Amino acid sequence: MLYSVKMRSAQGGAHEKGGRHISGAERILPADQLDYAVLTMLHRAQEHERGRADFISLKVEEIKPQDVVYKPLLAFSACKADSAAEGQRTAIEELKRAGVSEEAAKHGLALVNGLTDSMRGAMVVDAESGERIDGMGERGVRASKMDCVNSRGYDEYMQQRGLTGDHVREALVLASKVAGAEGMVAELCWSDDPYYVTGYVASPLYGYRRIPVMKERGNGVGGRIFFVRPGTDMQKLINYMEEQVVMIKPEGVPEC
Repeated sequence: MLYSVKMRSAQGGAHEKGGRHISGAERILPADQLDYAVLTMLHRAQEHERGRADFISLKVEEIKPQDVVYKPLLAFSACKADSAAEGQRTAIEELKRAGVSEEAAKHGLALVNGLTDSMRGAMVVDAESGERIDGMGERGVRASKMDCVNSRGYDEYMQQRGLTGDHVREALVLASKVAGAEGMVAELCWSDDPYYVTGYVASPLYGYRRIPVMKERGNGVGGRIFFVRPGTDMQKLINYMEEQVVMIKPEGVPEC
């Protein structure tokens, strides 16, 4: 049996009461790995680069096998960028290559750069017009309820490719779920951790494209954008992102 474990933390009270978002994490694991996952999430909330949380929420739910769908892991590749400016120019070119209009790509970058603090979810932007269409304000649309089919096997898979650390591990799984959404053209993201400056553009066509520098060191604001085709059913998209349990299966990694 599998269980979903979710953590979210804030400083200054709960998110719903105006607390500043500090960190979040999610795993879908068998019962014998729950204790370790919970302790790891608590440690993360209490010793995060963005500050020490005074509100921590942990939620554990049983996952029914019939509620799970499976998606493939996106192919991983890397771009070259030696500065934030170069990284953001690279992101625009990658978005255009994936099918986002130049206008929408530039407007998306401007939306993230214009944030004064990080959002809990993603902005949804029309891939042709560049208009933000989710109508969910500072909350955005959260991609949730996903993990890989075999955590230990996935960790070995990543290590064999020189990809270590929670950031890339979690980002690749999340991007793989996002790419499987109906109407998805591309995703843009960079972290809100002040000293993790890497970001990515991901798409169903070209996989996960890591960009090594997308912001200045010490900048504690990050963001995420889902670029979707015109006419995408927003309610269906939100339901998939926030409610559909998705397990990601890398090639060559067996199921639990």
